[in-house]
Amino acid sequence: MPTDSINRRTAVKTLIATAGASVAGKAGLAAASPAGAATLCPLPDYKNNANTWGSEAVAAFFPGFSHLDIKTSGAVIRLRHGGSGPPLLLLHGNPLTHVHWHRIAARLARKYHVILPDLRGYGDSSLPPAGENNINYSFRAMAQDMVEVMEQLGYKRFFLTGHDRGGRTAHRLYLDHPNLVSKMCLMDVVPNYYVWTNTNMDWVVKTWHWAFMAQPEPFPERMISAVPAEFFLKSRMAIRGGTGTDFFHPAAMAEYIRCYTLKTIMGSCRDYRATATCDFEMDTADRDKKVEIPLIVIWGARGQPRERAREFAEVWSKFATNIVLAEGFNCGHYIAEEMPDQLYERFLSFFV
Repeated sequence: MPTDSINRRTAVKTLIATAGASVAGKAGLAAASPAGAATLCPLPDYKNNANTWGSEAVAAFFPGFSHLDIKTSGAVIRLRHGGSGPPLLLLHGNPLTHVHWHRIAARLARKYHVILPDLRGYGDSSLPPAGENNINYSFRAMAQDMVEVMEQLGYKRFFLTGHDRGGRTAHRLYLDHPNLVSKMCLMDVVPNYYVWTNTNMDWVVKTWHWAFMAQPEPFPERMISAVPAEFFLKSRMAIRGGTGTDFFHPAAMAEYIRCYTLKTIMGSCRDYRATATCDFEMDTADRDKKVEIPLIVIWGARGQPRERAREFAEVWSKFATNIVLAEGFNCGHYIAEEMPDQLYERFLSFFV
């Protein structure tokens, strides 16, 4: 076993206990103070403080974007935003960060005010306590962060896109705050309620991380932390995407690896625990609520089992009344990085 793997496994017991404290400055500040629009951090220093802000190469993906922390009532959200025009909020999935949108963000900023947050527990956003029944990592809590971020940026209505976990956050944001979203795009997700009530053998085998990461703390955290972040991420991405990992830009991949610390592993697992507990309870209660605004549904046709790929349009038609477009792209799960040009064109034609 590589030395760094041994060291990580040896240290993880202590890290599990202290990871929350390592971000307590952010999480505690958010919990103790009302939400406000003030930047809570100094200006980014990509050259001398890459461990905090990421690399200069990543910053170059987002010319003219501001990079800052915004405090919400439950977390501190790290984000980039830039451009001008109608507000467009883009939410990433697991195990990514806001950098997932780097191939289209600058182009979109010519026509929109583009807002790119890290979900709570992910990337450089803070790690709040899990709360009873994982409530602080429910999609409702994640959605509330986004509502407050957009309020602090001056918006009460906006365009919304979510991929993977961000797609589930976007769906919940609409269910809880339907008047805030004018149009929505959901990428490579079907509703959480449908997932848990329509599982099959093929889904369980190929989507094993749902049940694994939902196991009680700290079992999955210790298992994931026993190997280098690069090994886990690339292995998981290759399996989940179905089309390899060569399309990832090296600087973007390096950023995902930088951010995949024990803190993010804990946040991710709390997210998946919530999915199987409090999220499912909320989604069961709201199973008859439908998305009534214009909606486009996009999925990576090569990253799904055949039967699941066929389900996207059919399933969402039961949860939405105004689907403008339902389209499978000839790619895997990580659509914005594998087929950015096609996605960019869909956004421009839809978000008007």
